[in-house]
Amino acid sequence: MTVEQILEALREVEEPELKHNLVKLNLARNIRIFGDRVQLTVMMLSDDSSHREKLEQKVTEALKKAGAEQVELEFDLLSEKEQEILAERIRKEHQEKVRAKRSGGRQPLQQDAAGTDLLSKDSDTVFISVSSGKGGVGKSTVTVNLAVALAREGKRVGVIDADIYGFSVPDMMGIEERPTVVDKTIFPVERFGVRVISMGFFVEENAPVIWRGPMLGKMLRNFFQEVEWGELDYVILDLPPGTGDVALDVHQMLPQSKELLVTTPHATAAFVAARAGAMALHTKHEVLGVVENMAYYECSSCGNKDYIFGRGGGEKLAEELQTELLAQIPLGSVENGDPDDPDFSPSVYDADTPIGKRYRELAQKVMKRV
Repeated sequence: MTVEQILEALREVEEPELKHNLVKLNLARNIRIFGDRVQLTVMMLSDDSSHREKLEQKVTEALKKAGAEQVELEFDLLSEKEQEILAERIRKEHQEKVRAKRSGGRQPLQQDAAGTDLLSKDSDTVFISVSSGKGGVGKSTVTVNLAVALAREGKRVGVIDADIYGFSVPDMMGIEERPTVVDKTIFPVERFGVRVISMGFFVEENAPVIWRGPMLGKMLRNFFQEVEWGELDYVILDLPPGTGDVALDVHQMLPQSKELLVTTPHATAAFVAARAGAMALHTKHEVLGVVENMAYYECSSCGNKDYIFGRGGGEKLAEELQTELLAQIPLGSVENGDPDDPDFSPSVYDADTPIGKRYRELAQKVMKRV
């Protein structure tokens, strides 16, 4: 079974109180598939046992009809905030229908009261997940510089810092302000023409994030659905290293997402990155290609290349995953002027620097491939 088949089946199941299907109300969450066995969480407005029994029966019947041999359901309650957002959304939809009826059936395009729903089936946004097998290979550096390079090409770009335990995108881009919140709608911070949202905006400086998997999944879904992104061509997701809960949640929320793998030339880094690539292939995500970061150090005086971390890791990984090595990014420091300058960022390369040009070439390749 696929996530699409499950969602299609759940569109036939109506929530007893609100009289809308579970998918439209975003009440079917944390979908996991293990062969013919399906697990998911159904969100409820209240702990009403009769409603719960009805939902359990209807959801189980719908999924078994769609091909699931075994269905395992968990039930959870919507928070007060989520209930308020849902009630406001339904109220506005009802108002629009009344207006449409009065205007002869012409119904305007609708927008979620809580923000732009990037998970909507009608969204034309291209999602690119940047992942790696292990930390320390420069995955976040590749994320922010690819996003900025795409923006320099005239694209509308958003970045979601999905590395919730190890968020670093705001610091790397030199972002000091926080998102604006207006009437429960979050507006992302814009920097270098890129709209950014990160867990780092919502915790105290250097405070640890001690959350379990389901809470992380909820935060990610909030990033997709409760932020006013506006119109976007690309969303770049900076995933945590490895193949843990967050990476799995992203793969399931975004079956259409494409994958960009980052490694260093070292054989071990490439070997570990292959696991992340295998996960993408297993979940039927297209692997756009491989970026080999810290590929070499080029002497500024003589132009000699020193392969400090070895050679061939990126090529080997690309060959193993039957994809292309899109870029080899050399080691190099960012020279963006004075740290007290408002335009300073510690990790974004200027467009006219050698490494900045490499990222422009990478952005152009990515645009062609998608």
